Amino acid sequence: MDDTIVINGQEYVRRGAEKLVYSVEGLPYVIVRSTGAGCHAGYLKSKTDHAVELLNSRRLWYWDGAASLSQLAAEGVKAPQNCKFPCVVPSIEIAGWCEILPCTEKARQSISEVPVWQR
Repeated sequence: MDDTIVINGQEYVRRGAEKLVYSVEGLPYVIVRSTGAGCHAGYLKSKTDHAVELLNSRRLWYWDGAASLSQLAAEGVKAPQNCKFPCVVPSIEIAGWCEILPCTEKARQSISEVPVWQR
């Protein structure tokens, strides 16, 4: 079943399918820590001295099973049921980044499999 629909040129994703992180050809999957917007994981589309743009990004609001972002980028989460990662957003620009960590495939897969946290 297709999880997307296009209406008037805008693509929409079926509720519940947001947990899927679709591969973006040729772009590295990274974790970005910012000075004011928290931590995000996604595909790095562009980077300047002041901002980064991520595609198919999730905010990493709370994670369990990794002692630091460095371990999260290397190994992923060990307790996905305890993590609080909201839905995937198609694109986000983050100003004021202070750290960019490339992720292993294991970490990318782990982050993408964390259930969508919502209130």
